[in-house]
Amino acid sequence: MIESVFVRWFGSNPVVHGLVGGLVIAGMNLVGASLIFVWRDPSERALDGALGFAAGVMLAASFTSLIIPGIETYAGGDPIPVLAGVLLGALFLDRSDMLVPHAHFLLTGRRRADAADPSESLPVDDRLAPVILFVLAITLHNMPEGLAVGVGFGSGDVAGAIPLMLAIGIQNIPEGLAVSIAAVNAGLDRRRYAVFTGIRSGLVEIPLAVLGAYAVQTVSALLPYAMGFAAGAMLFVISDEIVPETHTGGHERVATLGTIAGVIVMLYLDISLG
Repeated sequence: MIESVFVRWFGSNPVVHGLVGGLVIAGMNLVGASLIFVWRDPSERALDGALGFAAGVMLAASFTSLIIPGIETYAGGDPIPVLAGVLLGALFLDRSDMLVPHAHFLLTGRRRADAADPSESLPVDDRLAPVILFVLAITLHNMPEGLAVGVGFGSGDVAGAIPLMLAIGIQNIPEGLAVSIAAVNAGLDRRRYAVFTGIRSGLVEIPLAVLGAYAVQTVSALLPYAMGFAAGAMLFVISDEIVPETHTGGHERVATLGTIAGVIVMLYLDISLG
């Protein structure tokens, strides 16, 4: 039913579907960034749980919406193209991460918590530098998410792409909030600017969603590789970034339960909507 409504509203062009998908997931990033207005001082425990949830959604989506259908449906049962894509996606993120040193909002928050006067805990330039790096890191990590949605719609499988779009949109909420908190913790107390920072980190998803849909429509042989690439990039983000970050503040149990909850939500979406 959702598939037919989606097609009725937006037509049957997969590239247009990719654009809609990119707008949806970027919009969910905006929702997360805007939470800073109502959730002004989330605890590290809550943020670890939220990011763990995002990791669980991405983990399940990598397999149910990208790797498995890529092998079974679009590679004719041959796992090599998809697995080659997984390797290329992971290597791409690994090389890209070398250009963006690790600087996360939780570290920024802990620095301020250690100081008697948070606003004076670090010089302005020193407080802004980690935020800039964090925004760059989130922007980089949003790239495979936008690509994944575009590739999903570009495959022509609207029924499978919609739960993937919703799942990635849902996990964008804690990521958007994280960017806003990074800006506030750095001393940028203008929360509207913090939200704007969060929006910017998600805007890269829109052109990449369109590009992913267009690329696999134009060169259909790329589809299994592209699905694997998007999955590999997301798996890299989970293992190299989210899991280590959520396990450094003593809230490993909460983060793990959040991850399990994310997997359950994604599996439910995939089964009920796919």
